[in-house]
This record gives sequence, C-alpha cells and structure tokens, in this order.
Amino acid sequence: MVDRTLIIELVRVTEQAAVAAARWRGRGDERAADAAAAAAMRGELNRLPLDGTVVIGEGARDEAPLLFVGEKVGTGQGPAVDIAVDPLEGTTLCAKDMPGSIAVMALAPAGALLRAPDVYMEKIAVGPGYPPGVVDLDRSPEDNIRALASAKGVRPADITVSVLDRPRHAALIAACRRAGASLRLLTDGDIAGIIVTARTGKAAVDLHIGSGGAAEGVLAAGALRCVGGQMQGRLILDSQEKRDRAVAMGIVDLAKVYDMTEMASGDVVVVATGVTDGALLRGVRQGGAVIETDTVIYRGSSGTVRRIRAEHRDFAKFGRD
Repeated sequence: MVDRTLIIELVRVTEQAAVAAARWRGRGDERAADAAAAAAMRGELNRLPLDGTVVIGEGARDEAPLLFVGEKVGTGQGPAVDIAVDPLEGTTLCAKDMPGSIAVMALAPAGALLRAPDVYMEKIAVGPGYPPGVVDLDRSPEDNIRALASAKGVRPADITVSVLDRPRHAALIAACRRAGASLRLLTDGDIAGIIVTARTGKAAVDLHIGSGGAAEGVLAAGALRCVGGQMQGRLILDSQEKRDRAVAMGIVDLAKVYDMTEMASGDVVVVATGVTDGALLRGVRQGGAVIETDTVIYRGSSGTVRRIRAEHRDFAKFGRD
C-alpha cells in the first residue's frame, strides 16, 4: 500500500510541473514548456522518500536529458515503486494557450505498471457503471456505440465519443457519425480525454476510441481503474524496429489486448494538475504574489478521487522555504 502521506506529497510534484509549464503558455515554444515542466517534476520527485524507477517517461536515455525510462528518482530511502510521468501532456495546447494541457504522473508498487515502448496504442475506454465487456477493441465503432447505448438505455444519437482529431482517424470518425453518435474531437491530450469518460454531467463523454501514445494509455488506464471504468489497449507495432523494442522491454505477445488492470495494477495512484483550463481541471492562475492550482488525485486501493485547489506564493520571485 502506498503511504497516505506520500500521496499528498505527490501533489506537489504535478503542481510544480504545472506552474513551471504555465510560465510558457502562449509563447509558442513547446520544447521550452516541456523542459520546464520536466525539470520541475524531477526536482520534486527527488525530494521524496522513495526508491523510484521511471518506467514511462520522456523517452529513452539517449533521447531525454531527464525523466528518461530507467532513471532512478527519489531519495532511495523508501518503497520501491514504478513511476510513469507526462510532465506536460498537450505541449501544443500549452504553447498556444489552448484548453486541456495537464501535468500528470502515476505511482505504483514496483512491477505494477506496463513497460510500454514509445509507440502508438489502439485504445477504447468507457466510464464506470456498465457490465464487463460492454465495449471491445475488436468490434467496429458502430457496434461499440450501439452496445453502449443499449447498456445505457439511450439511443446511439445520445452517445458522445471523443477521438483525437488526426488524419489517421478519418475512417473512425466517419464510422462514429454513421452510427449517429456525437463527436468531441480532441486537438491533443487523450489522457484527459479518457479520464473524462468517468465524469458525469453536461460535459460528460461516454466513449473514447482511437490511437494515441502507449505511455499516455498506461497513465489513463491507471486513473480509470481507480474509478471503475473499462479500458483496453493494444500496441501498434507496425515495423520491425518497433517490434524489436517491444521484445527488448519484455513484451512477449505482440498482438495482446491489455485491459486496464494489466496496464496498471496494485495500489496505483494517479495525480494530475491543470496547466490550461480544460474539461478535467482548471489551469494555473496567478494574481499578484499568489499562484492557484487545481489538482485531482486518483487512488486504486480505495477508489477515491480527491481534488485539491491550492494557493502558492511565487517562489521564483520571493524564494522558497
């Protein structure tokens, strides 16, 4: 079990990453925003009493200067844990000051998170309250929409589907429209797009379908598992180089469909802080010497979701205790 005190300390990790990234909002420099978020996240992680290994990160050691896959974080004195990070999901959104960018990380006991190579993953996800297997990655979009509508007791026209707005999804988008569903096209950020399926209310999304980063899939699976949703993912290994990388990371069945418990098991904790305003979180706000952040914490063992809205003093100006 992850210590409760440590869970609260994780909030500072994503808060500081979000605040660092927010200073680059609207400046058009994606790399600078991502680098600032990653540096802030790493600095906070290394303060924590844990023996952490980054299993989902900014890339391989030769591609990323920090938070690379295999990097050790924490003081080394504490529980052995897997760490998955996306210091700035939605770098383009942040650079253009558009809605939906977040700083997000997951922590779980060592061996609990899928070691996914840096490839795309096919994904399908729904929120809680449906019978097992209500949707399936191997069914057509039309069949999944009809099955979900039946389980919900509504018409397919009452189902809202989120999809990343990419040329590769043209056929998928057309299929969803043929089924009569409403579409929410995401410019970026399918972690938040998947998590939002677990929310209720006017902004709710019923179903997420499409391909996106495998790393983001693991992070989203962790959050969705905490609230009882359903998710499946399959790695897209469409070249020999990608297949070789998957094998090197311990993937045996290259065509396997993973459910969310296989992507994120054990007492997984997922923490996300808003950088820009979005459907999931409010973005960083600064008024004078006070910086406000909005964070959500998901915990697998208890199924709890906590929100923390915090005020911080501008440490860059006034110094940090």
